[in-house]
Amino acid sequence: MSEERYLTFALCKGRLAKQTLSLFESIGIPCAEINDPDTRKLIFVNEELKLRFFLAKGPDVPTYVEYGAADIGVVGKDIIIEENRKIYEVLDLGLGKCRMCVCGPASAARLLNGQERIRVATKYPNIAKDYFYNQKNQTVEIIKLNGSIELAPIVGLSEVIVDIVETGSTLRENGLVVLEEVCPLSARVTVNPVSMRMENERITELLQKLSTCIGG
Repeated sequence: MSEERYLTFALCKGRLAKQTLSLFESIGIPCAEINDPDTRKLIFVNEELKLRFFLAKGPDVPTYVEYGAADIGVVGKDIIIEENRKIYEVLDLGLGKCRMCVCGPASAARLLNGQERIRVATKYPNIAKDYFYNQKNQTVEIIKLNGSIELAPIVGLSEVIVDIVETGSTLRENGLVVLEEVCPLSARVTVNPVSMRMENERITELLQKLSTCIGG
């Protein structure tokens, strides 16, 4: 019975989806129609392997997985931590490696001593709150922003920011530096707990193939 059921994958839209699909293809899981630039489909099917794929915005992927709308999701570690959904994180794919960091002007380093009450601008309020309150024991005011986080300390909205740093070039261009590293980030495979139990054999086989492919 379980072999007839489709396994459904939620993939993070954009570059990560392309990298993930390329990885899947290398382990014998092609999905040609998802690469058609003219398609208006929302769900893509591999009939032979009984697999379905759909693309979602990053923050929505853990939600689809938690509620069982997707058995498996591929999404960045930053989103997994921020969303804090009831899902299993089972494999680090090593794609999209970067860091979550506290950044600001070099002069702001002295404000990170745990004594100062400062303002922190970020797209990731939960990650920022956990880092400052639980790891640094520093009281801060978190200001949630949705774009151009680097602007916040430049215009005086905040003393520092918590954001993803890949190369650091945007920071440098705006006179900002990495002050502290919060955690390393990369793309992870997540699984719905019920799916892991019901489809353990198929999911475990998939994870083993992926792990071998990436040298894990």
